[in-house]
Amino acid sequence: MAKYDLVGATGCATGVAHTFMAEEALEKAAQKLGYTIKIETHGQTGVENNLSDEEIAAAKAVVIASDIDVGTDRFAGKKLLVVPVARGVKEPENLIKQALEAPIYKDGQTATSSGDSSAASAKLGNKIYTSLMNGVSHMLPFVVAGGVLMAISFFWGINSADPKSSEYNQFAAMLNTVGSTTMNLMAPVLGAYIAEALAQRTGFVVGLAAGFITFNGGGGFLGAIVGGYLAAIVVLGLQKLLKPLPDDKFRGLKSIFLLPVLGVFIAGAIMFWLNTPIKALNVGLMAWLKGFENTNPALLGIIVGFMCAADFGGPINKAAYVTGTVLLAQGNYYFMAGVSAACIAPPLATGFAVLFNPKAYSNSERAAGYVNFLLGSTHITEGAIPFATKHPLWNIPAFMVGSAVASVLTYITKITVPAPHGGFIVLPLVNKPLLWVLWILIGAVISGILLALIAGRFAKKEAALSENLTVVNDTTTQVLNENEESHDPNSILNVKNIKVGVDVNSRDEALKYLANMAVENNLATDSEKVFDSYITREKEGSTGMTDGFAIPHAQSAVINKSAMLVLKLEHPIDWRSLDGKQTEIVISFLIPQVDSNEHLKYLSNTAKLLTHEDFIAELKSAKTPEEIKALFATE
Repeated sequence: MAKYDLVGATGCATGVAHTFMAEEALEKAAQKLGYTIKIETHGQTGVENNLSDEEIAAAKAVVIASDIDVGTDRFAGKKLLVVPVARGVKEPENLIKQALEAPIYKDGQTATSSGDSSAASAKLGNKIYTSLMNGVSHMLPFVVAGGVLMAISFFWGINSADPKSSEYNQFAAMLNTVGSTTMNLMAPVLGAYIAEALAQRTGFVVGLAAGFITFNGGGGFLGAIVGGYLAAIVVLGLQKLLKPLPDDKFRGLKSIFLLPVLGVFIAGAIMFWLNTPIKALNVGLMAWLKGFENTNPALLGIIVGFMCAADFGGPINKAAYVTGTVLLAQGNYYFMAGVSAACIAPPLATGFAVLFNPKAYSNSERAAGYVNFLLGSTHITEGAIPFATKHPLWNIPAFMVGSAVASVLTYITKITVPAPHGGFIVLPLVNKPLLWVLWILIGAVISGILLALIAGRFAKKEAALSENLTVVNDTTTQVLNENEESHDPNSILNVKNIKVGVDVNSRDEALKYLANMAVENNLATDSEKVFDSYITREKEGSTGMTDGFAIPHAQSAVINKSAMLVLKLEHPIDWRSLDGKQTEIVISFLIPQVDSNEHLKYLSNTAKLLTHEDFIAELKSAKTPEEIKALFATE
């Protein structure tokens, strides 16, 4: 049997795209870092690539990128890192490195979570989230299967299941019965698997019972969530209460009799009494949403569109989708139409983007965009994730705009979709199919245009960066050939010209600070003219470089001598940098009017230093002017 350096597991609430995207990302990252890895996937088709006990035992570390419970007890004794599945897609290399440094996991403890492993609240929040997603993951197939079968029954008429109606059809009635029965399992299954993720098999039993009780009492979706967590709390409490009973004599009695009987009685009784207020809250919430649909469909469309495009299958997207399915189960087909439109538009938008501006995308990105025409048409939103993560601060708002447009137009024109999934496959069930497709395409095209423009902008920046680096290298070579002097930047850097913790809020404030500093340190005689020189240079082209650095320079007759000034900012600011990142450190050059291009030699050597990752890391970690001065002296 093959041995792997690392093993892991991935899973998401829907078990369709995130699960396998995280798997692929982790495998590629491991290969890049020189490790072997095997990933177990928990998708809607079940568990694949199962990890054996031997493979787990041989691995150095375990990384779990999952929003659902994948069973962590089997990894006891191994280095274990647990994160949401989205992290596996976005930063796989970091996760592998963190997993190799993670503490040893002990059976029953809370696994280490990336970001703040020492914070109990973060661990609790992650556990609550993964248990909820575990419930949603197992609930969705019931919603989809039941919803689609019910929707198909409407082919024979909206009242085709009613024997008293002229539209009655026996086959349609059968479909409606099967579909509605399956849909009604939504609440019990949700409660059962929330509890199962926290309290294992007994939690499942008690959670299922609590889910049925709240369903019969009208608690619905909200009641199922309360019941699931209540069941887990009751079971875990009973396990602690019964712990004094020795396992060797009472294990069977506890697991078969005491825990399920007492658990169902306690959780069931509490849910019985909670049903009334939960039902009132549930009815009130649904009435509010229905009123929202009638009074302000445009605002509702904007909210739904923004939510669906915020994280593409993540918790915000799922909140909108699950709300749609809950309303669908109650006969509201209007809300789901806007949700579906907002979910379908983003992947289609990527296809339009690569068509509108193919030169701005790589071959693999263009291929992914074309494939997304198919994925989007079947309501698989996650195909847009690679495009969103490339420039998230720009691309995600672009997706939101298109999704909101599609959703708003859908709500305004009173389109209904009785199926919870399927995309264009369920068009025969839509009341205005062609209009719905048109609105989705309009939203997708709008996003596609914005994405194409953004991609073109960044492509130009990357080309400019490449050109600038070439110019710097050519200048450096020329300077070294023409002059044997080293022109070490350290020779024009004084400790008093280095400031740390500088609190400025914009590029112009930073330049004003530098100009005043030049006069205070007797490097120039007029701060206004120095500032004007800085601004003139910035108008020619931003001096914001890459990796959080800016290299502004001013040349003026009021400058006494060549000097270098360094500012380490209290917080990053925008400098229109080549890579779009905010600036943390400013390295400025003051240049006299008559200079004989001496500043180019200092600038070239400084630019060379900023190509070394070690130097950048040490400069960013330096905390005092003396440390920064010593760093330049060493280099």
